[in-house]
Amino acid sequence: MKRRPLLAGNWKMHTTVMDACQLAAEIGKCSVGLTDRDVLLAPPYTVISEVAHVMQGSEVLVASQNVCWEAKGAFTGEISPTMVKSAGGSAAIIGHSERRQIFHEDHEIINKRVRGALAFGLMAVFCIGETLEEREGEQTFVILEEQLRKGLAGISSEEMGKTVVAYEPVWAIGTGKTASKEQAQEVHAFIRKLLTEMFEKDIADSVRILYGGSVKPDNVDELMAQPDIDGALVGGAALDAESFCRIINFI
Repeated sequence: MKRRPLLAGNWKMHTTVMDACQLAAEIGKCSVGLTDRDVLLAPPYTVISEVAHVMQGSEVLVASQNVCWEAKGAFTGEISPTMVKSAGGSAAIIGHSERRQIFHEDHEIINKRVRGALAFGLMAVFCIGETLEEREGEQTFVILEEQLRKGLAGISSEEMGKTVVAYEPVWAIGTGKTASKEQAQEVHAFIRKLLTEMFEKDIADSVRILYGGSVKPDNVDELMAQPDIDGALVGGAALDAESFCRIINFI
C-alpha cells in the first residue's frame, strides 16, 4: 500500500512570535507544490495561532506538542484539544521521549492524551522509543511493544486512521547519532507487524510510521527509501529553514 509521507517539524521550546512567523513563512514558501506528501509544524503553544495564520491557504498542517484529554477545566499548564483547534491546529504530538523522560508521563496518561486528541478530532502523532541502556540490553522490542500496546489501548480501528506512530530512539535524539537505515527499517517493520496483531492488516498497512532521531538533510533520502519508513519527526533541523526545506523535499 502506498502511504502518503509525512514530514513533521517539532520546534520544542524554541522561537518567539517573531522567530516563529519568519520560520513558518520560509517553510511555507518551499512547501508550495508538494502535492505528494504532508508537512506538519509543531510550534510552542504560544505561537500556534500565529503559525497557523502564516500557513493559511497552504497545505501545511499545524500541531501542538502535547494535549490534554479534556476540553476545559482545572488543568493548570495544559492545553486542550478545543484550544488547539481554535488556534488553527489539527494535530498533536503525544508521548514524546522528553515528556516521558523529563516529565515522567507514564503509559496511562499518554493513553488518555491519545484518546482525548482523537475524540476531539485531532490527528494523534504518538511517539515511542527506547533508551540507549534498553537497546544495549536487547530490550528494544519488549519496550516498544509495551509502549505501543498500552499507549493505544482502547483505540478503535477507525481511530487508527487518524493516528500516526513515530519511532524515536531516545539515544538518537539531539545526540547526532542516527539509527542506520537498516536499524530503523527493522524497528519500523516490527511496529507494523505488531499493529497487524493489535488491529488488522489493512489498518497496519495504512498507518504512517515516522522515524525521529537526528534526521538531517544528508540522511533523509536513505531513510525515506526504506519500505516501512513513511516520514520523519524532525527536531533540531526543523529550526533551520534551509535544512528543513531540504528534508521535506527529500528525493
